[in-house]
Amino acid sequence: MLVSEFDYALPAELIAQHPAPERSASRLLHVDARGALHDRRFADLPSLVDERDTVVLNDTRVVKARLFGRKPSGGQVELFVERALGDRQALALMRAGHAPKAGTEVLIGDARATVEGREGELYRVRFSDDIERVLERHGTVPLPPYITHAPDAADAERYQTVYAAQPGAVAAPTAGLHFDAAMLERLRLRGARLAKLTLHVGFNVPKSTMEATRGRRVLAVGTTTLRALESAAASGASSGETDLFIYPGYEFQVVDRLLTNFHLPKSTLLMLVCAFGGRGNMLRAYRHAVEQRYRFFSYGDAMLIER
Repeated sequence: MLVSEFDYALPAELIAQHPAPERSASRLLHVDARGALHDRRFADLPSLVDERDTVVLNDTRVVKARLFGRKPSGGQVELFVERALGDRQALALMRAGHAPKAGTEVLIGDARATVEGREGELYRVRFSDDIERVLERHGTVPLPPYITHAPDAADAERYQTVYAAQPGAVAAPTAGLHFDAAMLERLRLRGARLAKLTLHVGFNVPKSTMEATRGRRVLAVGTTTLRALESAAASGASSGETDLFIYPGYEFQVVDRLLTNFHLPKSTLLMLVCAFGGRGNMLRAYRHAVEQRYRFFSYGDAMLIER
């Protein structure tokens, strides 16, 4: 299996730079179980859901993980906090004119970060204050690199789901960005059960959520939700870290339907959706989406895929 088998041509102008004016105003490409394509609006989703469904949402909350600082000598440094190791210690990507050595200090507003060492591509960093406080005071929204504008107040709201609760993510579970409170209520009125889990560094699937999936049609909102559910089923554990890599040939145990955004060419997430919906079906759906001028990636439109 080659990475080149999961490629498609995407015009740059189809990469969404801003979200739709309203959360639920995006388009929805529905790929049914036969592989047929249906052009819909996201507002149509409740008509595709009923009392047989459990809709599972990832309630992770995006933290302001990108920090800008300087060395005492004046050199500019960018830190991207990947993972908290404690209240004041974290693993972070760092960009600077020269690779920072152990002992290097970075001044970030009224806080200070000291490099303790390296772990692969990441730096182990200790902050002078609690990480959550430093990020809240001085951090910015970690928009993906293909979104070219600097994050603003609108991004702080829209690059976060309306049901976000558990801080820790450095990237939004973007399929969930389409939901507003009214849409969630419409799904409830259709008879669907709504259940939640958390996946950012590790996964946490409450017992009540796994129970809500039994004997029902499971609609995972986002690839993170799908990975958490399948990881819990494969390991038998309700929480922990996961290295589950899903590609064609994987046998799904829990999820029947996947709501997701459009993913980067040659990416592991495109491999995941090809495993779920069939490689031929998915590449055909992506070509259709390009032809029909759907909006791509984090702030783009959505797909509903039937396994």
